[in-house]
Amino acid sequence: MIVVAITGASGVAYGVRLLEVLNELDEETALVVTDPAKIIFKYELGLGEEEVSKLASRYYKPGDLTASINSGSCRFKSMVIVPSTMKTVSAIANGYASNAVTRAADVALKEHRKLVVVPRETPLRPVHLENMLKISREGGIILPAMPAFYHNPQSIDEMVDFIVGKILDVLDIDNNLFKRWTGD
Repeated sequence: MIVVAITGASGVAYGVRLLEVLNELDEETALVVTDPAKIIFKYELGLGEEEVSKLASRYYKPGDLTASINSGSCRFKSMVIVPSTMKTVSAIANGYASNAVTRAADVALKEHRKLVVVPRETPLRPVHLENMLKISREGGIILPAMPAFYHNPQSIDEMVDFIVGKILDVLDIDNNLFKRWTGD
C-alpha cells in the first residue's frame, strides 16, 4: 500500500493525478487530506473531498490518530506527501506528529520506508531548506514540484504528469507519463 497525503499547498492537482495513475496501475492506496487541502481542491480543481476520496482504496481523516497508517505495524510500502506545505515539512523534520499526515511520515522514517515529500513553496527561507535537509538526512526524499521543459509540454496536464512521473520513478514504479531525455 502507498500512503498519499495531500496538504493545503497550491498544486493539489499533483496529488489527484498521482492517485489516478496509482489506480490505473492497481496499486492499493491510503489517502489523507488535510482540511486546508479540501479548500484548495475546490479553488484549483472544482472538486470536493468526496470525489477525491473515491480515488483511494482507503481514506483517513487527518485528525484520526488511531488510523492504521499511524502504526509501525501497518506495512505500507511508501508514503508521498504531495503537495506538502512548509508547515508539514517543519512538523516532520522536528518530530511533531500531531495528525495522521505527520504521524504516518514519522512512521515511514522510523521504519526506513520511502517517504517522498513534494514541497510547493517559493521562494524558500533558510529554515525551509534546513527542515528539508533534516528530512533528507533521515532518508526522506525531497522532490520539489519543478517541472522540466525539455520535453516541450503543451499543457498544464503534461507538466503535472512530469512531476507525477518523477514521483513514480522514485517509488520504482514503471511509467510513461513524460518523454524522457535522450540527449542529442
